[in-house]
Amino acid sequence: MARVFDLIQFVDESGDEMVHRIPERGSGDFRIGSQVIVRDSQAAVFFRDGRALDVFGPGAHTITTANIPLLVNLIGKAFSGQSPFRAEVYFVSLREFTDLKWGTPNPITIKDPELGMARVQARGSYAVQVTNPQLFVNKIVGTQGIYRTADIQSFFRSIILTKLTDIVGEIKRSVIELAGMAEEVTMAVRAKAAEEFAARGVNLTSVYVEYIGPTEETAKAIDERAAMGAIGNMQAYMQFQAARAMRDAAVQPAGGAGAGMGLGAGVGMGMAMAQMMTQSMQQPAQRADVAQTTPTTVEEVRAMLDNLDKRLAAGEISEATYHKLYAKWEARLKELGG
Repeated sequence: MARVFDLIQFVDESGDEMVHRIPERGSGDFRIGSQVIVRDSQAAVFFRDGRALDVFGPGAHTITTANIPLLVNLIGKAFSGQSPFRAEVYFVSLREFTDLKWGTPNPITIKDPELGMARVQARGSYAVQVTNPQLFVNKIVGTQGIYRTADIQSFFRSIILTKLTDIVGEIKRSVIELAGMAEEVTMAVRAKAAEEFAARGVNLTSVYVEYIGPTEETAKAIDERAAMGAIGNMQAYMQFQAARAMRDAAVQPAGGAGAGMGLGAGVGMGMAMAQMMTQSMQQPAQRADVAQTTPTTVEEVRAMLDNLDKRLAAGEISEATYHKLYAKWEARLKELGG
């Protein structure tokens, strides 16, 4: 059998509850003549069939047909003063809730004019106050189906994060610049989110973006790009990478001889990488010099042929290039009568 409530009140000892439901589950039975005690900074909202109806402000109230007209009209006047009517009561806190936290559970991916694509994360705090308890209960309890404080705050955070994502996309700034735009982003988020909160009977009294910037992975990409820009060319960058490899090898935890081997391996790898890069950059120029130079005398042609033999022996040109150029200079030698 359902419990009949003759005294309806709620004392929030924690001070953290935005809404408290009586009864906690299902609908309760309330009588005409029952007492409703509403404390300061509270409102008691009667709720039935998915609608927030009559509202009681701070003070002691005796339920009569006069002060719950919407419930009486909805249920009908068939019940007597002794017959209970079924409903729920939500005690809504009207105090300001401050220092509520929000943050991006997943990074926001944006188009970055400098990096192409980048991932942004942000966090901050906000404060809210219910200004219209009937509208609040209708929109939060009736529409969203939530009344627990944790669920309500999660819903509020989702509004802030949605607006933040829109704003970051509209700004079209590099993630590097965003890190210095916390104040501008704060103002934009508050302006956009305030309307959403007001439509639910809530005043967004403040919102702060305490940090907005790159994720760890994006920060590493920025560091790499800055290092490449400072070095200036690819050959130097390869040498820079080789130096990093040497450093990493030198600090391996093997110790003793192992550390020496790591250092030697790092040096060897660095030298090999630098040499390979240097050769890859120099050889096209060398091949171009060989291909574009046209000897005009027999002596010059013979010198070119000798030079080809030396380049082949030194590994500066491939055998295919050697045979191709050798045939060319040999033909030229015949043209000159050599």
